[in-house]
Amino acid sequence: MIQLIDGKKEMDKIQKILDRSQFDSREVLEVVDEILRQVRDKGDEAVKAYTRQFDRHQLEDLEVSREEIKSARKNIDEDLKKAIKNAIRNISKFHKKQLKKSFTFKEGSQIILGQLVSPIERVGIYVPGGTASYPSTVMMNVIPAKLAGVKEIIMVTPADETGKIKDSVLVAADLLGVDRIFKIGGAQAVGALAYGTKTIPKVDKIVGPGNIYVAMAKRQVSGLVGIDMIAGPSEVVVLADEKANPRFIAADLIAQAEHDVRAASIVVTDCEILARNIQKEITLQLETLDRSEIALKALTDYGAIILSSCKKETFRIANDLAPEHLEILTKNPFDDYKKIKNAGAIFLGEYTPEPVGDYYAGPNHTLPTSRTARFSSALSVDDFYKKTSLLYYSREALEAASADIMRLADDESLTGHTNAIRVRLEGSDA
Repeated sequence: MIQLIDGKKEMDKIQKILDRSQFDSREVLEVVDEILRQVRDKGDEAVKAYTRQFDRHQLEDLEVSREEIKSARKNIDEDLKKAIKNAIRNISKFHKKQLKKSFTFKEGSQIILGQLVSPIERVGIYVPGGTASYPSTVMMNVIPAKLAGVKEIIMVTPADETGKIKDSVLVAADLLGVDRIFKIGGAQAVGALAYGTKTIPKVDKIVGPGNIYVAMAKRQVSGLVGIDMIAGPSEVVVLADEKANPRFIAADLIAQAEHDVRAASIVVTDCEILARNIQKEITLQLETLDRSEIALKALTDYGAIILSSCKKETFRIANDLAPEHLEILTKNPFDDYKKIKNAGAIFLGEYTPEPVGDYYAGPNHTLPTSRTARFSSALSVDDFYKKTSLLYYSREALEAASADIMRLADDESLTGHTNAIRVRLEGSDA
């Protein structure tokens, strides 16, 4: 069951939780490197072979057909389809606020500077399959890409053992205008997107979450293509005081833990009575859930209730943890969130649990994990833009700046830089 930890005395246990996402497995890296090499060299042949090996089905056609999409649209529950459309509306409304425009401005009459904002041409989106399949991932990745103006979106997602992809995933992709969908997953899918095959186009950037093999593959191809982030297992931290509802908190910890056996669910509180009540509630609620076995293992291995000495220490610990999801269940959450410096997303009050953000509210649920919220941010429209600087100097402007530029170039011993200025000014008075 979930551990009760003294926030001052048992930092080693907390560190174990924080270190769970370190991608230092040499064995995994060796497997990933071999998969990527085979896909690079053999293309579709290697992709099909690894699909047989890992997903246990034989694919004649890697690409999802229009007939399969039509079937999914026919079979999907209408209430679920309506919920997907409502979520698309909310997510789109939020991400439209992030749109950026190119700009130029003049410095006097002789200098023009600016920035050109243009979309990435072709993006690959990885949607997990396996133990769960996520139409929400489709929405959270495709919507900002579409709003940015990405011209072509290629989606990859592993099929089940019968070669089928979940109806809701296909319908979400179809509603959002995904151009092509392929029934592949794992490191081989990342390799196919990065290198291109006869069937699967090479993309410019790969986004979307996955297991450790997917994350490691994205890391290995980063630089050849862009990636969004190297995400580890999901995590939630709940800040709570004596007024918080233990039943709500237990439910939120379990909701996080059911994602994956390596998901982290943490409470930070200065109220020991609350901590004990949360433990009791977890035991009761686990008995009713489908994925209780996964949740129990995650809570046992990577769950913790951290007892702080005071409210000030509660916020210090929270900022040190820099969590992917941070829930604030305190008397004054609208004051307390201002004390948070590091978090991927902050959920305020008892009626804003993490699933509100995962599925529906609008802000992106692709968030920095493993304490990377100290320096990185949620997926956004910005991730699908390229920004190009624009510069124009007239001869007169160059003459006015030439002495400074040449001094700086000479200080760096880059005499070719100095010469590039000098040759343009020969014969002038500069």
